[in-house]
Amino acid sequence: MKHDEIAWLGADELTKAYRDRDLSPVDVTRAILDRIDALNPQINAYCLVDHEAALADARASEARWQRGEPLGAIDGVPASVKDLILTKGWPTLRGSLTTDPAGPWDVDAPATARLRESGAVLLGKTTTPEFGWRGSTDSPVYGITRNPWRLDTTPGGSSGGATAAVAAGLGPFALGTDGGGSVRIPAAFTGTVGLKAHFGRIPAYPLSPMGTVAHIGPQTRTVADCARLFEVIARPDSRDWMSLPPTDRDWSADVAAGRRADGIKGLRIAYSPRLGYVKWVDARIEHALDAAAKKFAELGAIVEQADPGFDDCADVFRVHWFSSARHLLHRLPEDKLQRLDPGLREVIDYAERYTIADFMDAQLKRGQMAVAMAKLHQRYDLLLTPATAVLPFAVGRVMPEPPTGLDIGMAQDWTWWTPFSYPFNLTQQPAIVLGCGLSDDGLPISLQLVAPNHREDLCLRAAAAYEAATEWHRVRPPIG
Repeated sequence: MKHDEIAWLGADELTKAYRDRDLSPVDVTRAILDRIDALNPQINAYCLVDHEAALADARASEARWQRGEPLGAIDGVPASVKDLILTKGWPTLRGSLTTDPAGPWDVDAPATARLRESGAVLLGKTTTPEFGWRGSTDSPVYGITRNPWRLDTTPGGSSGGATAAVAAGLGPFALGTDGGGSVRIPAAFTGTVGLKAHFGRIPAYPLSPMGTVAHIGPQTRTVADCARLFEVIARPDSRDWMSLPPTDRDWSADVAAGRRADGIKGLRIAYSPRLGYVKWVDARIEHALDAAAKKFAELGAIVEQADPGFDDCADVFRVHWFSSARHLLHRLPEDKLQRLDPGLREVIDYAERYTIADFMDAQLKRGQMAVAMAKLHQRYDLLLTPATAVLPFAVGRVMPEPPTGLDIGMAQDWTWWTPFSYPFNLTQQPAIVLGCGLSDDGLPISLQLVAPNHREDLCLRAAAAYEAATEWHRVRPPIG
């Protein structure tokens, strides 16, 4: 099999090939590493690639498969880790010049540890904006990361390196983080799949400085791969005191259920094109989402237009996220503060205005949002929305040019073009993003499905049904 063909195989295809001895983990890892060497200079998805360690992982996996003793359903599958997630032996610089590269780097985060325990081949670390602060992926350390669909556009952020790698065939699995959309925004901009599971489902250590809006999630090319990676990294870890109890749920079975002819028959879906308050959405996105809503109805779902019932929550999110960023960074010495991304520095300065009363008010409003969503889910199984309000925009920017007449408040505020992601960090419930179209200029358009608390199975089932009925996941970016 040619290297370029190997690069697009999913986890189940790879492990079947290992079992049948049509391929070995070493073959696959070499093919992916060669592709990284060829394409990463163009897109800057990886900030660290460890050929030696990856091939050592692959050889160990190959030996297990030859003995008929794989560690599980992802043994030998290549994976990457976002540069916000600890990985033993590799620096986690968080995209910042303020982080000491010397470490020590002697601990795996829970998700990284679960990958190792399951026999995954760890390829390297993927790029992130500084401390994951923005919805595009540029950083003072690693520079600009580009979208494989069009190199003059951003792959989104903050898991932009992770999704650029997945979209370009530089590894089927990637670990991302999501503190306001950072798994789902780049999935939308690259036409890949990103799942923000319910808060605490995927353990974290250390806990994010962004507090209880921060999640870890899988980034993949297909819903089936998403479920495979999710069922590995969702295993418990005692270091996260807020993690959910273990579950014996077979997430891949939910994908299989969604692919059946009656997979979502009778499922109740609320379609909300603007959440009831979003001022502006690109017309091409709205058109694609209308078509997606019709497709869900054709598949047997009961689709009705309905809004969640909460008001614009941008200020509620800013209080939570900006305050956390200020708490993390404002004590840095002046020489290090001057080395921060200017936009992040603006966020820190902006957050100085917030008081304890502001934070407590935001907490109260957050609770009211969660109640509104709970009421919505008494009537509907899922909420369908756009993934973002804009298409991928030019690299080197925090945001595209705002539409005429739209007041965005801060010069570096990215919340106006991501209004569909951060509300569900506040409510903490599961949400999945996957492709549903291409724009007239060949850029991905994506939808989002939001499920009730702890119901990732509904996200996976409905996403799998839509994916099986469409061809968007088969379209590849014009790179390599």
